[in-house]
Amino acid sequence: MRNIAIFASGAGSNFDAIVQAVERGDLEANISLLICDRVGAPVIEKAQRHDIDTVVFTPKVYDNKAAYEAALLEDCRSRNIDYIVLAGYMRLLGPTLLKPYQNRIVNIHPSLLPAFPGKDAIGQALDKKVKVTGVTVHFVDDGMDTGPIIDQEAIRIKEDDTEEDVKQKIQAVEHRLYPEVIQSLLVKEESK
Repeated sequence: MRNIAIFASGAGSNFDAIVQAVERGDLEANISLLICDRVGAPVIEKAQRHDIDTVVFTPKVYDNKAAYEAALLEDCRSRNIDYIVLAGYMRLLGPTLLKPYQNRIVNIHPSLLPAFPGKDAIGQALDKKVKVTGVTVHFVDDGMDTGPIIDQEAIRIKEDDTEEDVKQKIQAVEHRLYPEVIQSLLVKEESK
């Protein structure tokens, strides 16, 4: 069974979805590690409730991004991490992590990329008054939400939808789609 590390910065709703998929047997992986870059983030308590090893790194205590990522890489290697799953991790990754984990770092984004990359994708979609947005799962590269797309699913925005309505629709898709995509990647890896 493959070992995954989840990188998160906030509340951890996608973290919850991944953990639940593992517990149901829908996702055949060991969640070996949570890496968080924010002291006190709610996702930390969630990981602790599930007895998942948790490491909290404060990036500003490192000399530079490469030194910070070298510490993350060391923790991943010490636990034989096969895949890194970003779940609301609000930092761009650099070559220190991207090279050793090329095509083995995935992210989920609340838009149909390449539309609305970066922060507040739902707000961007509403500002543009689009009728369709959605969810994208993609491999991570050194850009902001620019890596190769693995899967996408659309949702409709109704005229009277609030930002909270759209967020709930997006999260319903994310919480189902992300574990499915991770499982399909792990199955492909096993068949190699």
